[in-house]
Amino acid sequence: MWTTPAAAAGDALRALTARYAQALAAAPPKNPAPLANWIATSVFDGPGWPDIPLVDFAPALGERGVRQLADLVEQRAADPKQADGWGTAFGVRHLREQLAEISGDTDHYVEVLARSLTGPDQYVRIVRVLRAAGRDTEATDWARRGLEAHPGSPFKPQLTDELVALLSADGKGEEALSVRRDAFARTPLASTFAALAETARDTDSPQTTTWALELLRARLPEHPAYVTELITCLRAEGLVEEAWQTATAHLGELSKYLLQDLIAERRAVRPADTVVPYQLLIDLYLGDSGNKYRYQYAVRHLKSLREVHRTLGGEPEFTEYLHDLRAEHCRKASFLARLGPGHQLLGHLPVQLGPPRQLRPRLYVVRTLAGVTALDPHGDPSRQRPRLMPSRSHRGVHNL
Repeated sequence: MWTTPAAAAGDALRALTARYAQALAAAPPKNPAPLANWIATSVFDGPGWPDIPLVDFAPALGERGVRQLADLVEQRAADPKQADGWGTAFGVRHLREQLAEISGDTDHYVEVLARSLTGPDQYVRIVRVLRAAGRDTEATDWARRGLEAHPGSPFKPQLTDELVALLSADGKGEEALSVRRDAFARTPLASTFAALAETARDTDSPQTTTWALELLRARLPEHPAYVTELITCLRAEGLVEEAWQTATAHLGELSKYLLQDLIAERRAVRPADTVVPYQLLIDLYLGDSGNKYRYQYAVRHLKSLREVHRTLGGEPEFTEYLHDLRAEHCRKASFLARLGPGHQLLGHLPVQLGPPRQLRPRLYVVRTLAGVTALDPHGDPSRQRPRLMPSRSHRGVHNL
């Protein structure tokens, strides 16, 4: 995987910092003051990276070095010239919390963390500290407080996970399931569904999974953006047929990446169903001007569509479709070049291409649970019409 030079330098510096801490731990300095000064200067006046975990440097600092570092932190916090700076505020909080962490005093550590309850992540840290100390009752209380304090935050899945784990360990499975249900009802996404489904299996509650899917199905008509979440959840539960039917009913709402995954799955069992979705996918890539690989992907899917037509015995239909596609995109020289000299993508198909003819608007005709629907080339739901015949270039190439 390619990384930027800055990212590579950052990774190298983090690795060197860890090695430096290991070397100092193996041979602690007699005078830890320079190390304490270096840590304070790096945090307060450095670029903000790499992070310097005090837990790694604690053996080298020793008690004397830790006290010296704590004094430097408080001096910086009390300096009126520095007190209002964001860097100072962050550095003071960051080092105070780390100093409390290496102190070994759980109550003190929790008290320091509780000074800045700005988001669910801080509650997560407190809960984990208390759990590590075997104080699960207090940890449960803090988890509840965090969820109540930040009910609308999208950054609370870890806190929810902590509370569910605590409740499950305490034999309160139904309450744990209730927490999952509340989280899903508030944020009905595939990620919250996966967590809910796991807890439902642990508590032998299949009806909860059914409820969650029904919730997504009910919201879909007014919120089409939920289609990706619903399809992901249906696939996770093995409801592959419903996932496909849902996808074909909302082709205009699907991302290219989800659509190509669904096509790949469907092609293995019912290749005829994939002809029209393949054509839409190819058009989506050809229209994706921000993707420099768009023509490469479009040709890749054209080759797959050609293989589907060969399997179905529909080579002439593919030739006609490709002829129309060439005419529609006749000004895209790079795309046409990828088809090869004489459009070699046709392979051994017997039908010869003639000159481009005038095109009619192409319709995507798909069979859904509600019947046959025709979509405009851009999949605009507002332009959907009841049962229509496809254009000539699509006639007879699909049997949905």
